[in-house]
Amino acid sequence: MNGFMTPQSSIWWMVLLKCAILLLVVITTFAYAMLAERKVMGWMQLRPGPNRVGPWGLLQPAVDAVKLILKEDLTPKTADPLIYRLAPFISLVTAFAVYAVIPFSEPGPGNVWAVGDVNAGILLILAMTSIGVYGISLGGWASGSKYPLLGSVRSTAQLVSYELAMGMSLVGVLILAGTTSLVGIVNSQAKLWFFIPQFIGFMIYVITAVAETNRAPFDLVEADAELVGGFNTEYSGLRFGLFFIAEYINMLTVSCIATLLFLGGWNAVAGLTIVPGIVWFLLKVAFFMFAYIWLRSTFPRIRYDRLMTFGWKVLLPVATLNLIATAAYVAVRG
Repeated sequence: MNGFMTPQSSIWWMVLLKCAILLLVVITTFAYAMLAERKVMGWMQLRPGPNRVGPWGLLQPAVDAVKLILKEDLTPKTADPLIYRLAPFISLVTAFAVYAVIPFSEPGPGNVWAVGDVNAGILLILAMTSIGVYGISLGGWASGSKYPLLGSVRSTAQLVSYELAMGMSLVGVLILAGTTSLVGIVNSQAKLWFFIPQFIGFMIYVITAVAETNRAPFDLVEADAELVGGFNTEYSGLRFGLFFIAEYINMLTVSCIATLLFLGGWNAVAGLTIVPGIVWFLLKVAFFMFAYIWLRSTFPRIRYDRLMTFGWKVLLPVATLNLIATAAYVAVRG
């Protein structure tokens, strides 16, 4: 581990303090990202969003949290008690873990905008997010019901299929940057953001990110029409809420990755360096989150067989060709 922490901040209590602050910020961002989605969807669909609890509905996330905490927490008789209770925490912990290596601004003396930096930061993030599928898969299997089981099987197949195309779309960026360090990738975009030379890879990443986070129109693992509620059908109360939190945190995660790898990270737009880098970073993440909401409000859910066909027969071949073309370009450029 290197980079972000000054000698004074490298002691254990400072690391714990950074983790606590980051945890608080991520949880607060999740709560108001959920509120923002409901507000934006209301605006797009010409209806009022949440507006009853607090001024402009700003206390709605707190009311929702209290409701989930106070609801009765049930465990089906047919469920595996240990795995059933453990599955939501697997999804939540893996969703939170990636933020330990995400840089929110350019590192420098006294800079504390990250817990730490590792040379293979993007690989660590991909590894942690891949583990997150176990929470959904085990939760559906351990519920002891056929509909959650079908949802968990769908989840495993969907995430494995779309992770391949996602990984291929990111390798092109790593080839252009010549590093797997997130800070190094952002610094490589000081003059040209990678979404321009890697526009095909960027579009593939956007599509696969929606599928990886089980969001509409790719939310087939919890399709109400045929699976009741999917993998979380038997969950209630706080454990149901933990899956919900993990989903939104994963949305923020893929938005951060898109910002770092394709949208220049904390690099300023149009040379407006008077605005701090962390502000540019947050604005780009907010833009990507808005695109998520826009997709949900626009497109209907597709059939599962078409989802899998699109992933294997369209996205993966195109991602492979994009990777080959990028490698050839870098090799010729010398």
